[in-house]
Amino acid sequence: MWLTRPFRERATRLFLGILLAALALVTLLNLAVPAGHPLHVSTYTVTLLGKYLSYALLAVAVDLVWGYLGILSLGHGAFFALGGYAMGMYLMRQIGDRGTYGDPVLPDFMVFLDWDSLPWYWLGFDMAWFAFLMVLLAPGLLALVFGFLAFRSRVTGVYLSIITQAMTFALMLAFFRNEMGFGGNNGLTDFRELLGFDLRSDATRLGLFLATGIALALGYVLCRAIVASKLGRVSVACRDAEARTRFLGYRVERFQLFVFVVSAMLAGLAGALYVPQVGIINPSEFSPIFSIEVVLWVALGGRATLYGAVIGALLVNYAKTVFTGVMPDAWLFALGGMFVLVTVFLPKGIAGLLRLRPWRRAGTSQPTAGEAAT
Repeated sequence: MWLTRPFRERATRLFLGILLAALALVTLLNLAVPAGHPLHVSTYTVTLLGKYLSYALLAVAVDLVWGYLGILSLGHGAFFALGGYAMGMYLMRQIGDRGTYGDPVLPDFMVFLDWDSLPWYWLGFDMAWFAFLMVLLAPGLLALVFGFLAFRSRVTGVYLSIITQAMTFALMLAFFRNEMGFGGNNGLTDFRELLGFDLRSDATRLGLFLATGIALALGYVLCRAIVASKLGRVSVACRDAEARTRFLGYRVERFQLFVFVVSAMLAGLAGALYVPQVGIINPSEFSPIFSIEVVLWVALGGRATLYGAVIGALLVNYAKTVFTGVMPDAWLFALGGMFVLVTVFLPKGIAGLLRLRPWRRAGTSQPTAGEAAT
């Protein structure tokens, strides 16, 4: 079965082993080691790591379309934010009459803005199954419509990148408006519980961290399965020689559309896992700068590797946490410096170093990129 192919790859088994070991280690250090001990991992750190893992899943989604399909999407932040808003709407409906104004149906910001009734697009978000379905469908439908129009028109290269950036910028402006019914500039916040579990409790925070790690593992396996299948080989052919692939009889736009929609749904899932851990979702997540930053994660980690995207997301966001705490004004300079250094000295990203293996026998040639990935 095509879903089992990634488990035959050494790189996939190694990645999953390291990820699951890290999840188990953090859980052990959080639960078994008492507070105050040097090895204790606090709930705050667990939440921070959970946010990093959700970013890593977003980076994997971007690497799938950029690394293997050749589509440089500068709008994946829109799919991430849509999944986050779908989760945020569900969490807001769970507050009920415990809000500031005590309205059992309308969220506090709607009561403050004198809304008379709940908008039709908020209906159903009081049910978990519907909300979780919309986490995938909302970004998936947007990607389907956008991709169908773009790929059918054969928009490629920098023009496609600009259009994706325009899409996320337009959505950001729309969601900033109070009339849209999504909280305007303040967004959605003050969440209380998820599936009956208190979001402020340490156990729930740890559970969200583990759920995000498992989602990252499953998303990685899904992407590796796509890449290792015939679909993945055709996608790489579209990336390297689209005109020749069309000449061979393949409907390139269909392959592009399928991979693009899958990537968008993964980005939406990442956003849904991000929101309950951070506690807020607002239009700033639609910012084009955020989407560009995600592309930098993938470039720094190593394009067309998937695990490189995870490495880049974790390292860059950890560095961002450190720099913004020590030298807030210097972070953008540090990010630009890292990108320039990696581009000049490590054109294949950090993952390019991991592909280098010592060869003991003289005259033995180094492996190709495909051999090293397995």
